[in-house]
Amino acid sequence: MAKSKAELAQETIDNLTYLTDDDFITDDNSDNSLDDSSRFFNEDLVTHSKIKSNFSGNLTELTKGQSKVALQTTNDMVVDEFGLIHSGFIFGSAEYAAVAAINEENIVIIGCRSKFFAPAKLGDIIEFEAKGRFEEARKREIKVIGKINGVKVFEGIFQAVLLEKHILQTKLDELQASFRSNDKL
Repeated sequence: MAKSKAELAQETIDNLTYLTDDDFITDDNSDNSLDDSSRFFNEDLVTHSKIKSNFSGNLTELTKGQSKVALQTTNDMVVDEFGLIHSGFIFGSAEYAAVAAINEENIVIIGCRSKFFAPAKLGDIIEFEAKGRFEEARKREIKVIGKINGVKVFEGIFQAVLLEKHILQTKLDELQASFRSNDKL
């Protein structure tokens, strides 16, 4: 007979192990971290050139309209004594995979519909695969799936727009134009 949700939840709680200070990774250069083989892909990456891979993941594959990013969860991402990873790091890594898949200099994410299917814990490696659509349009849609050991933990549909200039430069130009028009009054 199938177990009830309450029985499954209690079984999960009973099987949890609490982390101690000895369980946390203290050296970011330890053997547990991903190697930096992504350097080759980063040379081809046009966008997000200053992103920090320790929080957003490492680019492991980059082709036209597709990318893969691997996020090694670390101590800095943990929110409690169980080793639960804050979902913001998962989302950020998925967003990085999305913009890398489009790989245009002035890409801006303008929306996302996402779902988290399972939690991540300290030491997990989350692999994100992103595939872009509408390659010839200014607006793009990118589907991103994140998995831990082949099990889907995240899915998102990101909406992006390609701008002619960097978004902050565009805002600065608008502000300067506004000042010039006010000076003429």
